[in-house]
Amino acid sequence: MSIDVGGRLRYLRLRCQISQRELAKRAKVTNATISLIESNQMNPSVGALKRILDGIPIGLAEFFALEPEKEGKIFFQSDELVEIGKGKISYRQIGEHHFGRSLQILKECYLPGSDTGKVPLTHEGEEGGIVLSGRLEVTVDDERKVLGPGDAYYFDSRRPHRFRCVGAVACEVISACTPPTF
Repeated sequence: MSIDVGGRLRYLRLRCQISQRELAKRAKVTNATISLIESNQMNPSVGALKRILDGIPIGLAEFFALEPEKEGKIFFQSDELVEIGKGKISYRQIGEHHFGRSLQILKECYLPGSDTGKVPLTHEGEEGGIVLSGRLEVTVDDERKVLGPGDAYYFDSRRPHRFRCVGAVACEVISACTPPTF
């Protein structure tokens, strides 16, 4: 049986209302380290995990004994979506957490000129989305396309990818990824 250390850490951090940046600062590790662990792209040593958990604070035994409740809620009002983004990109997630789940659905809003960064994203799984409004430039490997309302994308998330809002108006997207990566 494998333990979802990343999902467990993300669940606990969100439950304690601590940002990735704040936890990284408390644990004296980089923000990227917390992100990589939470997306299960990095498996921390026991010592590193203990330092990170000290920033919450919670002990190793309590962390591994933690059994997050599965969210039983089925329907969500617009104001119940959980904001998990910062800055010029808003990511509003359906549901409080995704511990033990295999799908994450987001309503994304990119302000004009915003992007996911110069360094392409990569993670396990697949993702797809439909542009609701505005124009979104999607780059996957060396393929690039500007999508407008009604256009969609779907790809293997292990391929390097990047998103950027082009044009003078905000871009809204409904997206899904498996497994959850935030």
